[in-house]
This record gives sequence, C-alpha cells and structure tokens, in this order.
Amino acid sequence: MSQIQAPITQDVLTIPRKLPEGARNLVGLTRPLLREALIEIGTPEKQAKMRVNQLWQWIYHWGVRDFAQMTNLAKDFRANLAENFTIELPEIVSKNVSADGTRKYLVKIAGGHEVEVVYIPETDRGTLCVSSQVGCTLTCSFCHTGTQKLVRNLTPGEIVGQIMLVRDDLGEWPEPGTGTGENGPRLLSNIVLMGMGEPLYNFEGVRDAMKIAMDGEGIALSRRRITLSTSGVVPEIARAAEEIGCLLAVSFHATTDEVRDKLVPINKRWNIETLLDALREYPRLSNSERITFEYVMLKGVNDSDEDARRLVRLIKGIPAKINLIPFNEWPGSPYERSDWSRIEAFADIVHKAGYASPIRTPRGEDIMAACGQLKSATERARKSRAEIAKEAGV
Repeated sequence: MSQIQAPITQDVLTIPRKLPEGARNLVGLTRPLLREALIEIGTPEKQAKMRVNQLWQWIYHWGVRDFAQMTNLAKDFRANLAENFTIELPEIVSKNVSADGTRKYLVKIAGGHEVEVVYIPETDRGTLCVSSQVGCTLTCSFCHTGTQKLVRNLTPGEIVGQIMLVRDDLGEWPEPGTGTGENGPRLLSNIVLMGMGEPLYNFEGVRDAMKIAMDGEGIALSRRRITLSTSGVVPEIARAAEEIGCLLAVSFHATTDEVRDKLVPINKRWNIETLLDALREYPRLSNSERITFEYVMLKGVNDSDEDARRLVRLIKGIPAKINLIPFNEWPGSPYERSDWSRIEAFADIVHKAGYASPIRTPRGEDIMAACGQLKSATERARKSRAEIAKEAGV
C-alpha cells in the first residue's frame, strides 16, 4: 500500500503569529476559568458571563483565532483581549494519508514534544483518535506506544486543540453566523480517547477538555459520541462516570490474570476481578448503554475457544459489546496476528452467547496509524525485538 505525504495547508486560522509577552492561551480554559481570566483583566463581573458566552462561540463554534474578527465585541475590549490573551493550538508537523483515507498527524506541543492524532473517515461518521499523554507509563507489551516512556500529561488545551486542528484541516468550521447543523453531516462526529497515553492517569486534563468538547455552544459533541478507553485504572472509573459521563471502553485483552499481567501490566495492581467489579457499577453511574471490551487477537496467546468461553463467563451481568481487534504489527513486536479463521471462531462463540462481537477492520496500517501503532518519532525508545520480547515475558 502506498504512503502519501500530504501537504499541510495553512490559513488565517492556523498561521503562527507572534504572541503578546506573557499572554495566556484561552484554549483549554473551562467556562469558570475563562470567566476568572476575563475578570482579572478588568471585565466587570456583571458582564463576565455574557463575554464568556461570546468568546466561547467565536473560539469553539466558529473556530476564529483572531480577536479582531470578533465583531460583536467592542473594539476596546478586543484590544484588551489581544494584549492579554492568545488563542493557540498545537502545531501540525506532518500529515500522512493512508490508502483507506485515514489521516495521521504528528503534532508538536509545548517543550518540543510530539504526539500523534488519527482521523478515521467512515460512511456514516468521522472518528478522531485523541492522545492524552506524551508516551505512556503502562508498557502494555503488544502496544507500540507502550514502548515509549511517559514524558508528561497533555494540558486540556493540548487535548481539545487536537480536535480543533483537525477541524481546521477538514475545513469544518461553520461560517460565522451559521449553525453547524446548517452545513450538513459532520466530518468529525466522534472522539475516542484511544491515542497515546492512559486517559485516567491524566484525569483532570481529559475531563476539562471533554467538557469543552461536549459544550452545546461550541464543538457540541454529545457524551455518547465520546469514548474513553482505559487499561483499568480502577479508582478513577467511578469518577469518570460522575464527572465526564462519556462512554467507556476497557483494554481487556486476556481472560486470566497470568496472561493479562504480561499483556497489560496494570493488572498486577488491579486484577481482572477488581476491574470487573468497578465496571459493573459504571453503566448505572453514567447511564451508559454498555461498556466496550477491547480485545486484541494475539496468535497462540489469548485467542483459543476456551478464552472466548471464559470471556463470556467473566462479563456476565455487564451490558457490553466485545470489539475484537486483529493485532496490528509494528517493528520489533513480539506477537503475531491471530489467523482470520481463529478470530472468526472466537467471535462466533461470543456472538452466540448474546454479545455483539464486531471484528474491527484495521485502518491506516500502511502509515502506522492503526490501533496500538502510535508512537512519536522524536520520543522513540530504541529497543530491539529481543528486549521487547523479554519485557513481555514471551
């Protein structure tokens, strides 16, 4: 399959500009924080709520970055904003486009670090895979991102900024004065927090970014169009239900603690039984329809008929669907993808037990944008196949 290096287009919304010295970036501030920031620069408290609403629409509904273009604000107020604030997004370093239309962006954030963001177009929706950390601390042995050491959490602005820069690239911001619905179906309609990092280890950053994304006067994605994927940070699961309320996916991948300890080392801290106890409470707490169990199919490791039957027994009583993910190989990976016939046999057992068991179609493999393949080039840990296999215990 061919790899295309697509040009990066820039316009008035994305061209870097000189920042006012000491200016504070408004992207990523929640409504309460934005209100406080406006009051700090002299906005009367009685006007602050109205000003927050106006700025919110300009930034998050219409995607405008230049205060001078915010024509329903008084000129002196716009000048005050420009003197004290900026509206800045992470920088797109490169964009690769897969033969199947998947787009992978390498994005530079503060400090010169980089993360990867993936947009997956489909006939009825467009899904954006968002990163929450630079690198990852979990070291899941089948995951390319897990071989990269954790550098730091992303800020709310760096997380919501990924959504905004992809909307830039898709040309999806409405014209000022129009509503999103007037422009037809949305190209970016769903978000999955399945990129680099463990979202629940950056809880506040993810929560605040998703509150901005879900706000009805801005980007306006409903909570049912946002899915947070966790490897099983049990203490934060109930909190996610209460404070975010989006859909939940769990990187499960094994049916015994012995195997999951190797594939998903966080299992040594919160084992399968502890994790499932927390998940049984999540649909009730968040009013979610069901939990998605993500299960990567690894040849000879977790793909037997007995694994399928054990999985069904384990999740009994949890409203769930099982996403079966053909393993996406990466350089040095110690595993192989299960044979297609084996994946189908596994899916059939789960389906006959009454659970939806779709087999995920690999997307963006030719540009290393598929599930488990994300890893920024500048942070790569140079490990050999033998080193990776030894860490995985295989």
